[in-house]
Amino acid sequence: MISKGTLTDSGAILAATADKSLDQPQSLLRARAFAEPLIGSETLDTGENILAHADAVVAILKSIGGSEAMQAAIYLIHSCPHLNKPLEVITKAFGANFATLALETNKLVNVQRQARTANAQAQLTEDPALQSENVRKMLLAFSRDLRVVMLRLASRLQTLRYCAASKQEPPPSLAHESLHVFAPLANRLGIWQLKWEMEDLSFRFLEPETYKQVARLLDEKRAYREEFMETLRAQLERSLNQQGIAALVQGRPKHIYSIVKKMRGKSLDFDQVFDIRALRVIAADVKGCYAALAFVHAHYAPIDGEFDDYIAKPKANGYQSLHTVVRDEAGRAVEIQIRTQAMHDHAEHGVAAHWAYKEAGTKGYAGVSASSEYDAKIAVLRQLLAWERDLSGPLSAKAQSAGQGLFEDRIYVLTPEAAVVELPRGATTVDFAYSVHTSLGHRCRGARLDGVMVPLNTPLQNGQTVEVITVKEGGPSRDWLNPELGFLSSARAKSKVRAWFNGLAMQQTVARGREAVEKLLQREGKTSIKLDDLASKLGFKNAEDLFEVVGKDELSLRTIENMLNPPEPSPSQDDYVLAKKPRTDKSAKSTSGGVLVVGLDSLLTQLAKCCKPAPPDAILGFVTKGRGVSIHRADCSNFRNMATGSPDRVIDVEWGGQQAATGALYPVDVAIEATDRQGLLRDISEVFSKEKMNVIGVQTQSVKDNRGGTAWMTFTVEVGNSGRLNHVLGVVADVAGVRSARRR
Repeated sequence: MISKGTLTDSGAILAATADKSLDQPQSLLRARAFAEPLIGSETLDTGENILAHADAVVAILKSIGGSEAMQAAIYLIHSCPHLNKPLEVITKAFGANFATLALETNKLVNVQRQARTANAQAQLTEDPALQSENVRKMLLAFSRDLRVVMLRLASRLQTLRYCAASKQEPPPSLAHESLHVFAPLANRLGIWQLKWEMEDLSFRFLEPETYKQVARLLDEKRAYREEFMETLRAQLERSLNQQGIAALVQGRPKHIYSIVKKMRGKSLDFDQVFDIRALRVIAADVKGCYAALAFVHAHYAPIDGEFDDYIAKPKANGYQSLHTVVRDEAGRAVEIQIRTQAMHDHAEHGVAAHWAYKEAGTKGYAGVSASSEYDAKIAVLRQLLAWERDLSGPLSAKAQSAGQGLFEDRIYVLTPEAAVVELPRGATTVDFAYSVHTSLGHRCRGARLDGVMVPLNTPLQNGQTVEVITVKEGGPSRDWLNPELGFLSSARAKSKVRAWFNGLAMQQTVARGREAVEKLLQREGKTSIKLDDLASKLGFKNAEDLFEVVGKDELSLRTIENMLNPPEPSPSQDDYVLAKKPRTDKSAKSTSGGVLVVGLDSLLTQLAKCCKPAPPDAILGFVTKGRGVSIHRADCSNFRNMATGSPDRVIDVEWGGQQAATGALYPVDVAIEATDRQGLLRDISEVFSKEKMNVIGVQTQSVKDNRGGTAWMTFTVEVGNSGRLNHVLGVVADVAGVRSARRR
């Protein structure tokens, strides 16, 4: 936020401040003297003099219990941009502790400025609320030392005060950030004194007309309301003391933003908002709080549903108080809060009572003591962990046992456009690229961190600006998946890289399948066939699916060849094609094609293609017109139909004795119904192969149904004996997904 400045010679500063420490007396005066020549004539973006701004922030820190050392730190923070080597100079002059604090706070200032700029230019994520959450998380992620957050809160409040006093409008992004980031953070930390004022000032700039309207409503009856409240306050305090309840009763300030929120949230008119008239009772102890509550409820009519006991059940940020709303004799509603002095101090300052634990030791601040530095630090961390649970959900048992939390497992970096990106701790520039866009990750070839070129496996740190260098086209390197090389940390990025290589392998498989199919079509002289039509006939959605299974060797090219050259259609009952040459045996029984025709000599025979008989099937013959005898299985439905029409043409036949000795093979059809899945055809084909059964034809068809998909397959296999086929069908039925396997 510095508009101009000069870099001061580090040597002169070191000489002036060497061998000194903030632990020495008058540290605040020394820090101011150190900073004055650096920032005395410089201004912030708002036009406020930086030294005057620092003086005002010191006053705010003092009002909420900040130590003198903490107040001194604000001068060192504003001095950093004006030093050549701020870490070295401040370390030697004031110690490493405050040098780190000053630099970390400046880093956070720069991050927030960039985020505000991005917000103003609408370059954030599509969800502004999510972006605000990321910025709030960054506040905590940066805050290894809680003092960084506290210093930023005090500085922002002073900026708002200056804008109000000088009657100038701050940038809308600054007011929005103050209302939606800083004020909620102050609320979570329980620093009500900062929260209320920051909310009212921010709201004043964001919605000036609404602010003026509510302020005018408050002013219209101010005199009457103040007279009424003073009378009620004095009466209640006097009555409590007379009852032996030591208590101090005060009026409570009216905060315009809280009034507007209640009016909007509950759809109330101005006169219906209870805390327009409010009192606060400060009791001596917890017992006195409940005694005061009992007295108030006994003498005034409580309003149902408007009582909260935050003493028995404190808020997540440690806030404790009794809240009730009652009506006086005239029916006017009055909100009353009852708490002890310690509760009141915590409500006003929140964890500010512990925030300087590094200096406090066992002494504590603002009346809150800690038995050890560890206890004081834990009191602070509880508030931040409560907020973390609100934002991220409960910690897992594993994370708790590992001591994780406080966003220790995450970091927040910026794009060149200043959008905030959340990453797992240990993430690299490649992880960052994939988190922005998958294509950016694939094409990532280099990166700059804060303008400096770095290797791709460089772990990122909070607040860094990451710029990815890409090529126009390309993909990831296999080295990125090697965990020893440390290119990838996030599971998302790893999955994207694996998916890319899996897709590449699939492309190669499809290309291999395409090449094989196209060569087959050229060999068969069928290049005019459309590939999608070919795939459809084979039961595939498109040619790519066909190429994939061919490339994986899950579909034989023989199947495609059989489909391209189908066998002759089955003849009618009077038009069978002779399959075997007639035998020349002169015996009383003619043997042709391994079949004996009883009572006839040298009669031509053929095996019917409708039922494909094979020994030792029971068979019968049917005399065709001029084409010899067709041999059918006795259970063939076609044969029964023909025999019914022409019973005189049925003759007895039987298998000849030489067919087994000569190793004759007979084609039979096997019908299979199965749940469709990848690799099904391959698995069934392997069964026939292992059983030494030659497959000479395959037809497949698949459809989608309510069971996910059904495949029907017809295998034509060669057998010497149909009895062996029953054993093979049993093995096929055991293949995963097969519902039935039978002979046709």
